[in-house]
Parts: sequence; structure tokens; C-alpha cells
Amino acid sequence: MTADLRHVDTWLFDLDNTLYPVECGLMGQMEARMTAFVAEVTGLSAEAALRLQKDYLAEHGLTLVGLMRDHGIDPDVFHAQFHDLSLDALAHDAELVEAIDGLPGRRIVFTNSDQIHAQRVLERLGLDRLFEAVFHIGSAAYRPKPSPEPFARLCAEHRIAPEGACFFEDSERNLKPAHELGMTTVLVGPDAIASDAPFVTYRTPHLAPFLRGARLTRH
Repeated sequence: MTADLRHVDTWLFDLDNTLYPVECGLMGQMEARMTAFVAEVTGLSAEAALRLQKDYLAEHGLTLVGLMRDHGIDPDVFHAQFHDLSLDALAHDAELVEAIDGLPGRRIVFTNSDQIHAQRVLERLGLDRLFEAVFHIGSAAYRPKPSPEPFARLCAEHRIAPEGACFFEDSERNLKPAHELGMTTVLVGPDAIASDAPFVTYRTPHLAPFLRGARLTRH
């Protein structure tokens, strides 16, 4: 189905596993480092640390929030473990660069990651010049998606009218608060087509072809 996005003037994109494909494996590398960090902080075995990591993710939307609450972890220390991560797995996608460059209106990255990681990834992908801002976990006062608070903060800070915004995400549950605000929502990734969530407006396994085929307002 061709997406009708002619009403959209603000384009919101998640970062990890959305602006690059999950198949590249970068998130897997990040999760491995995260498990090792949790094990070091807690003294748990790798297996138990992974379980705790996933429990925190399910409960809070972000492992970091549980570590901050229960173990007093400094978020800057947590994020620093990813700042030297190799980005060799990320490929420059000329089709995606062209598609995002052609979107009319404002473009903002909305991520649960930190500013440094987001900037590194955007530069590697050749997308950094195409976004006016990155709304990262620090911008959200460490209240991650899918909590409604970061959505409200994002809209207030950037003067976003939700009915004119479209949000692209690989995590289904992160789209629900966007839909409740009145945003158009797009689920991205290999499992997107199978989703039957009523709060998902459109579904696509690949971002660039979806954007290229969408109906847009041309200025």
C-alpha cells in the first residue's frame, strides 16, 4: 500500500535498527557490551546479567534506567562503553540518503541512545547533515520511550504538532504513545509486516523504498 504522507511536515526517526538495518548486527555488539557491563556492576554471571538486562528493558524501556535506579550508575559512564564501538558494519546507503533528503519539512532523530553514539552513527551513514536535531536520552531527562513523557518533552521543545508528524521506529511498543498523540506511525524492520497492532499506521521491512514510494507534499 502506498503511504499517503502529504500531511506530514515533521519527520521523526528512531536511530538504532531503524536508520540502519537490524541485520548488520551493530545492536548485537552493543547488547554484548551491555551484558558485560551489567555483570561487572552487579557481580552476576553473564547469564544472570543478561536476564537482568532484559528485565530492566521490559520494565523501564531502557536497561540504563534500571541500572541508575538500583545501582546508582552514572549514565555517562554507561554510555562511554559504546563510544569506541566499531561502526564498520554500517554501510552508506545512497538510496536512503536521497530519500530522507527529499522529505519536505523538518527531520529529527528521536533515540533512547546518547548524543555521542547518535552523532557517530549518523556521520557513518552520511545522514548527519539531513537532521536539524537529535533528541536523545539526555534530552528526555533519562525518561525513555515508550514512556509518554519524552514524547511530550520532544513536542514542546521543538514545537511539533503531532497531527503533522510521522514517527519511524523498529520497536512496536514505542509507536503506541506516538499514535495516542495523533502522529502517523511507521513500524520498520523484518518483522514489521506481521504486526497487527492497531496503533501502527504503516509497516515496512525496508525504510528507503517505503520513503521513495510514499505520497509527499512537494514544495
